[in-house]
Amino acid sequence: MSDLILGIEIGGTKLQLSLGTPEGEIIASTKGFVDVSTGSIGIRQWLLEQIPNFINSSGYSISRIAAIGCGFGGPIDRSRGRVLKSVQIAGWKDFPLKDWFEDAFKLPTWVENDSNAATWGEYCRGFGVGCQHFFYTNIGSGVGGGFVLNGSLFDRQGFGAGEFGHTYVPNLFNQRLSEPVKIENTCSGWAIEQRLRQTGYVPASSLLHKLADGNVAQISTSDLGEAAQQGDAFALAEIDLVAHVLGIGLANVLCLTNVERIAIGGGVSNLGELLIDRVRKYTDRYIFVISEGRYQIQRSFLGEPIVVVGAILLASKLL
Repeated sequence: MSDLILGIEIGGTKLQLSLGTPEGEIIASTKGFVDVSTGSIGIRQWLLEQIPNFINSSGYSISRIAAIGCGFGGPIDRSRGRVLKSVQIAGWKDFPLKDWFEDAFKLPTWVENDSNAATWGEYCRGFGVGCQHFFYTNIGSGVGGGFVLNGSLFDRQGFGAGEFGHTYVPNLFNQRLSEPVKIENTCSGWAIEQRLRQTGYVPASSLLHKLADGNVAQISTSDLGEAAQQGDAFALAEIDLVAHVLGIGLANVLCLTNVERIAIGGGVSNLGELLIDRVRKYTDRYIFVISEGRYQIQRSFLGEPIVVVGAILLASKLL
């Protein structure tokens, strides 16, 4: 009997495998991490080695698996299951990922942008349950986004939509520069850490120096959250700037779509209400009257499995 679906996440930092039911219930998972230096070849080799090991160690046989669903961290051509490119990992340009999975594992495969997969997972099994119009953004190594409109995943021409991280906002981090910046280039985990690790950016009085043992090159986003929890003025101000940028962007999302609910996921969302509550404040400041009192913003309910849950649910359409 083939009654399970293999869900796969290929991100800019994380690789994740899960077995789940067609309804999106996860029954086993494992994860690895991307070695950027080996590019796409290293990721595919990891998949070839780890997928059989994971299935066997989970106590199931390959015969139980009916399909594969993959959430890929980059723009794709959904109809052909081809990667357009990855902005983070070399070697993916115009790669036939759907065909590669089907040749390697002899299973029908659904390939989706990871943010779209996460959006569908959160809509079906998380904060989106019960609404018709929904937006999800993941603030992780990059910044993505996805829409469900009228109860359907919105992908328009089939090459992606909702690319929140690639929209432009004023540069609140360096107001001497007049050029706008992408949200991804200021609010992603990589962008935050790159900024914090610049010589002289974090003041000597900040608790962040102590948390990083005096080595600014090791300061992380989680350190930023810990310092803020302890009342560090610089850390709180930095999180406030990130929230300000996100609030401007989400106010624009609301102005254009007037969705009912917005969920925020990804590693940076681990800052919790320190971030989310400030995002609500700034979004409220900038929204147009049509959205006043008609939307909610919450941290994603699904957490780390969100991409594989969505990929499994989408792949269930192949059954």
